[in-house]
Parts: sequence; structure tokens; C-alpha cells
Amino acid sequence: MAVDNSPARIGKSIVICGEVKGSEDLILDGRVEGTVSLSENRLTVGPSANIAADLTAKDVLIMGRVQGNVVASGRVELRAGCNLEGDIRALRLAVEDNAVFRGKVDLTQAVSKGHEGAAAH
Repeated sequence: MAVDNSPARIGKSIVICGEVKGSEDLILDGRVEGTVSLSENRLTVGPSANIAADLTAKDVLIMGRVQGNVVASGRVELRAGCNLEGDIRALRLAVEDNAVFRGKVDLTQAVSKGHEGAAAH
């Protein structure tokens, strides 16, 4: 039963308006408007996806179009051909050539309260 560790998938023709929450890896290929929250899992935005939502996950891989902020406790990866309009807050960020990104980046070592200026030595 190797099916258990394969990610869930939202197909190209699916449109979701509202909140998507889960505790497993997810591949989005359709349209989502609202919020997507996978706090301990990987979120993959497929090349045909059109997302107008704030994304929260452990790791986020973007290959399609996203309008919204991205928060990751791990890594955010912007692949060639993606289009992201929104801010990124993550531990690590990788951007390939030909990835389009408009927004701000906050690469925090840990989510800490009150230590925003700690990196300015």
C-alpha cells in the first residue's frame, strides 16, 4: 500500500472558494480562492494552477500562478514559469531563472516575537 504517502491532488477543473486545510501533502492544479493551510506538510502549486489565496505550509513549491502571501516554516521554491504576486515569509527561498515574483521577502531563522532587529549586528 504505497498509496498512503502520495500527496492529495486538486485537479485542473476544480474550483474552490473558501478555506482549504489539511494534514497531508497537497498538489493544487485547479483554482483556489481564500486560504490554504497545511502547517506541517508540503504544498505544490502545479503549472496549470491559478491561486488567489494566502498559502501556509511547511514547504511550498510554486510552478503556477499565485496571488497572495506565502508563509512557510521551511522552504519556498519558485520554479521557472511561475508567477507570484505577494509577500514571502520563510526559512529558506529558492528562485529559478524565469520565475516572476512581485513582493517582499522575510527570511526569518525562527518565528520569534520581539527579536525583529536581532540580525542587525
